[in-house]
Amino acid sequence: MPAKGKHRRPKVNPITRGLVAAGAGGAVVALPLFGATGAHAAEQAAPSVTSQQAVAAVAAAKPAAAPQAAKAKAKTKAKVYKVVRGDYLSKIAQEHHLAGGWQKLYKDNRQVIGDNPSLIRPGMKLTLGAKSTAKPAAQTERKAAPKPAPKAAAKATETRASRSSERAAAPAAASGWFAPVSGGVSTPYRMAGSMWSSGYHTGADFIASTGTSVRAVGPGTVVSAGWGGAYGNEIVIQHADGSYSQYAHLSSLAVSAGETVTGGQQIGLSGSTGNVTGPHLHFEIRTGPSYGSDVDPLAYLRSHGVSI
Repeated sequence: MPAKGKHRRPKVNPITRGLVAAGAGGAVVALPLFGATGAHAAEQAAPSVTSQQAVAAVAAAKPAAAPQAAKAKAKTKAKVYKVVRGDYLSKIAQEHHLAGGWQKLYKDNRQVIGDNPSLIRPGMKLTLGAKSTAKPAAQTERKAAPKPAPKAAAKATETRASRSSERAAAPAAASGWFAPVSGGVSTPYRMAGSMWSSGYHTGADFIASTGTSVRAVGPGTVVSAGWGGAYGNEIVIQHADGSYSQYAHLSSLAVSAGETVTGGQQIGLSGSTGNVTGPHLHFEIRTGPSYGSDVDPLAYLRSHGVSI
């Protein structure tokens, strides 16, 4: 009978127990190096990591996005802009890099500007980057104007001096009459064509890019300043000799009905409002304030000593 021998515990290859620790975001997962035996040992050696714990670990590693969003919001803080002479909405939107362009600027400030986006006046306060909370222009105008203070009087003097410098810069005739702009004529008076309702051109078109200063040709009183249908934004001035000058397709108006103007004074800026194919100044001389009473505008200016 064979002698009882001592059973030795079978050796276990240390390689089969080898584990690799792998993790993401602080979560440790034990993985076997070889085969199912190692995997069984790994299950006993380390607790399993659930998928929820792994997701939580990855989420904890991501930086918080809230502070960045707060910083971006802070950069878009709204501010108030005061309109100056020569401004128009597209110019303001471009200079201040406003998202949405002049359309968004107009939408945010419509109650201040009114129904016509082309009519903005010096002194208007526009909110840039947010909707304006100011009262509508009509309500503001109903308030009685305060008596002029010394500071207001000084500002009025400064305005008159500015207008005087504008007249000095313009080419003046000896009689004090001026050409409305410095550019030449692109479409002459009485040019025939079906594009005009009367069958001919009732004025003279002067070459003028958008934003060009438009001057009153002579002293007079503003009869109307506003929207003129196909003429776009227009100004009509009555002169002492009973004639009327008309300035059409303007991008901005600087005078109001009832205001007295002098020859060479800036009354607005040229543009392309109304029925046009491009920016220019349509200029007429009339025997009455309305359409259909036109006379030769260049002959009229020459009769007042203007070289054109």
